[in-house]
Amino acid sequence: MDMVGASAGSGALRRRLGVPDAVVIGLGSMIGAGIFVALGPAAGAAGSGLLLALALAAVVAYCNATSSARLAALYPRSGGTYVYGRLRLGDLWGYLAGWAFVVGKTASCAAMALTVGSYAWPAQAHAVAVAAVVAVTAVDYTGVRKSALLTRGVVAFVLAVLAAVAVTALTSAQADATRLDIGADATGGGVLQAAGLLFFAFAGYARIATLGEEVRDPARTIPRAIPIALGITLAVYTVVALAVLTVLGPGGLADAAAPLSDAARAAGADWLVPLVRTGGAVAALGSLLALTLGVSRTTLAMARDRHLPHVLAAVHPRFGVPHRAELVVGAIVAVLAATVDVRGAIGFSSFGVLAYYAIANASALTLTPAEGRPPRAVPVIGLAGCLVLAFALPLASVLTGVGVLAVGLAAYAVRRSVSRAAR
Repeated sequence: MDMVGASAGSGALRRRLGVPDAVVIGLGSMIGAGIFVALGPAAGAAGSGLLLALALAAVVAYCNATSSARLAALYPRSGGTYVYGRLRLGDLWGYLAGWAFVVGKTASCAAMALTVGSYAWPAQAHAVAVAAVVAVTAVDYTGVRKSALLTRGVVAFVLAVLAAVAVTALTSAQADATRLDIGADATGGGVLQAAGLLFFAFAGYARIATLGEEVRDPARTIPRAIPIALGITLAVYTVVALAVLTVLGPGGLADAAAPLSDAARAAGADWLVPLVRTGGAVAALGSLLALTLGVSRTTLAMARDRHLPHVLAAVHPRFGVPHRAELVVGAIVAVLAATVDVRGAIGFSSFGVLAYYAIANASALTLTPAEGRPPRAVPVIGLAGCLVLAFALPLASVLTGVGVLAVGLAAYAVRRSVSRAAR
């Protein structure tokens, strides 16, 4: 039976999301905590080349988004590149994409939860993070439509906060355009590393593709929603990065623990700091909400194919969501949120997601013109860009990422051996 057709039977999810909802879910993942936490580490790597790194990350993200949109329109199932890799490249590549996504994005969920705690109540960051995970899991459990409505409110508030920071910084007496000049501190390796870290803040458009089974008219909705969400995000990030750099400079930005709050103080707007802190917490909450949706749907797809325990493939008869997958993902994220470090999770998450999109671009290369293949340069640039940025990340992130992928491959090999022995 065709894999797309299979989704229409027992255990299928409900198609409730139109273009506006899909765009909002993508924005909720991208215009979230990434801009609040990723600018500092990226500035530390790129120095005055931060804007170049942002542009490079955006080019790779555009190629990935285009490839993902074409594939998602053709295969509107939960699971994203896990599904595309299996159908276009083979079972192993699909599995590897799903493994990289679930593990990497689970770490990212923990990072977002910790960001909520760090902004809302720094002294009890881990406890608040766990509470945030429990709350988000409860919202996800009651249905994707409610999640989309909540995300809409989160996005509106965060955009208002970012606009206030940008306008305040750019119009302050402390703003100095010469701080945007690119100096000798901007090295090629530093720009590549920063682009890899900034990719963490762009990767949310995957949520639209991984929710493909819950999107109405996916052949039309997904290709429209992904570039809209990515374009809005790029515009917002560019304005915010320009504003923060003009008041802090590359060095001040690299040293900032909370870049947007520090930019507000440097601009002489102490009154704005509490609003920025609230915005950071709400943004992280919105990202956490959208991220857990994507991870649980990929878990559902892998469980359907028995790459993960099949018990996780259940869909709630009333709410129409993969409730067991959501509960398990929520429990794992809660444990991580109680123990991990937020900055350490960013590099590891970026490596996993870049590996995931490398497979998406390789899958898109196999499409025919009749199947909606994008211009060949798009997946080629996307594939090469993902590999370069992944291995340009800090060494600890690369080693951890390679190790996790190796564990996944070992588990796959064991499963295949057991299956053959049982025949």
